[in-house]
This record gives sequence, C-alpha cells and structure tokens, in this order.
Amino acid sequence: MEQHIVELMNQAREAMTHSYSPYSNFPVGCAIRMKDGKIYTGVNIENVSFGATNCAERSAIFSAVSQGYRPKSIESIAVAGQTEDFLSPCSICRQVMVEFCDADTPVYLTRQDGTILTTTVSELVPFAFDSMDI
Repeated sequence: MEQHIVELMNQAREAMTHSYSPYSNFPVGCAIRMKDGKIYTGVNIENVSFGATNCAERSAIFSAVSQGYRPKSIESIAVAGQTEDFLSPCSICRQVMVEFCDADTPVYLTRQDGTILTTTVSELVPFAFDSMDI
C-alpha cells in the first residue's frame, strides 16, 4: 500500500477518536486530501434527534468548503470505522461526494483489521445524479 494512502487513513483513524456518537456507539472518522495537499478531517456527530446527525464524510467535506474549496478540489478520501467489513459511506454522503469530487476520485475504506480497500466515487455511485441531470 502506498505511504500517502496509509498516512491519510491514519488521519481518518485518529479523527475517529473525536467522534461524538453516544447513541449508536459507532464512531467514524474521515480524512480528505485536497488537490493542493491540505488535509481536512471530520467525524460523525450525533444528536438525540437522529435526523440532526452528521456523518464524518460530510463533516470533512463541509469543513473544506467552509474554508473556500469548491467542487472538484478533492484528491482522495479515507473513511475509518471499527467494523468487521469495509465501512462504506452512506447514500447521503455518496451524493455529496458526487457533487464535490471527480468521478475517479479514490475513496479508501478500511475495517478493524487495518486492511484498506480502494474504490472510486463512480464505483460507489454508478448511476450518479449530478448537476448535469437538472
């Protein structure tokens, strides 16, 4: 595995320790590398009103956007959790990725044993609804 992938995943794992998930006890961390090399992290942040909960992937992407980044500025995404199988983004996060990433943006998923799976935004959302569809 390439060192830059391992380093990005390590940042996602570190971010996971800051998750606020008292209701599900399901911490998730995300790290995104921007095309200029800057890295943003995010965690899932729960609320007793589950609809007000935000996922780690969207937290990281929204942090980058709030600092001035625009669509297609993301180079790669790493998602970490404590699951037996590879932890994949939810459908809402996948749609946000479609908006802010190129179709071939790498998405790295991991599981408890540390194995990393490489996929892409287009593989996660094969028939994506994008701005060209409206």
